[in-house]
Amino acid sequence: MAKATKKKSSPGSKTIALNKQARHDYYIEQTFEAGLVLQGWEVKSLRDGRIQMKESYVIMEKGEAFLFGAHISALLSASTHVIPDSVRTRKLLLHGTEIVRINNAVDRKGYAIVPLAMYWKNNRVKVEIGLGKGKQLHDKRDTEKARDWGREKDRIMKRH
Repeated sequence: MAKATKKKSSPGSKTIALNKQARHDYYIEQTFEAGLVLQGWEVKSLRDGRIQMKESYVIMEKGEAFLFGAHISALLSASTHVIPDSVRTRKLLLHGTEIVRINNAVDRKGYAIVPLAMYWKNNRVKVEIGLGKGKQLHDKRDTEKARDWGREKDRIMKRH
């Protein structure tokens, strides 16, 4: 009798949201995976893909990390006794050593903490946050030129 093999889902299907603007605006030097404290209606909305992370950022307060500005819109079928706040502050769950490392980088080296992606991992919502240095306009142009040249190089190599 043959074993039934489980089909692995593609890694892209576990992604809830990406913050493409963050990689455009910052040089990301180090990334961390953080858990997220959510309410029930927020989890249902995330399963439906109702999140916008473009203007969100992470702040450290009293030794804890918080996600500000992430907009999770409520479903129309949300419960009537729950009053959803779509842009509430959400606590990030990190290890103590990671919090200390992030705090030191922000205080001493002037890094910014930006959320890069939100995804499912073992039925839990995780946020990938990164320590980044801001890019200037000419840096953004250089990155775009390099990306365009890479695409053009691939096209040329494909033809020959």
